[in-house]
Amino acid sequence: MSEVTSAPRRPRLLWPALLSILGVAILCTLGSWQIARMSEKRVFIDRLAAQAAGAPAAMPATASWASLDPAALDLTRVSAQGTFIDGPFAGVRTTIAAGERGTRQLAGFGRWIFQGFRLDDGGVILVNRGFVPEGRLGEIKPASGPATVTGFLRAPEGRGSFTPADLPANREFYTRDPAAIAASLGIGAAAPFYLEAERQGDGLTPPAGVDAKELIARIPDNHLSYALTWFGLALTLIGVFAAFAWQGRRKAGEAA
Repeated sequence: MSEVTSAPRRPRLLWPALLSILGVAILCTLGSWQIARMSEKRVFIDRLAAQAAGAPAAMPATASWASLDPAALDLTRVSAQGTFIDGPFAGVRTTIAAGERGTRQLAGFGRWIFQGFRLDDGGVILVNRGFVPEGRLGEIKPASGPATVTGFLRAPEGRGSFTPADLPANREFYTRDPAAIAASLGIGAAAPFYLEAERQGDGLTPPAGVDAKELIARIPDNHLSYALTWFGLALTLIGVFAAFAWQGRRKAGEAA
């Protein structure tokens, strides 16, 4: 009686091994990307800290605004000379978390106060004068007259999927959008970025501008923990595959 030979079976570990290799490669790529982003973020934070400690730069000339990238300008510290435009201000709803014990800052529900500002070279930019708690909004009057505003240039704020609709007729907004706010104030074309005023005084008198140290502290820098998470998942996947392979070999050995 002749012996019947069966066709060679595809190794059971081939597809699990390939999928595990692919998964580990993806997870390690994500972890490496987070490490790169961490380095970029640290450079950005160091730049901001250096700017805050030094003299502010000159305001970009109005004629150059069309060629500027607002994202690249974001958080550049400048000093602007001009005159506040007579008229109302607009409010952007926000919530400021309470600071650490010992800090002096306004917090809670409130609004950022935006007003038009005409620069000495004729250009118009919106100035975020600072934060006002909702219960103290009635204390705030429009600024007027010539002024020098030192602060940070900011790119327009994006709108999320769940951001409420703005109420331009009431000059009430939920995103810091210079174009929409300027239109509601009737001041015509304005800069494609806005100027966030630097804090003056004790920080408890509204509108309270931005303090550079608090601004830096609020910049999220979680990239290292994210990277460790991705690398940890990669190691876990390797461990799972190793346990699976060892279990398969053990069962094969018992069946032999």
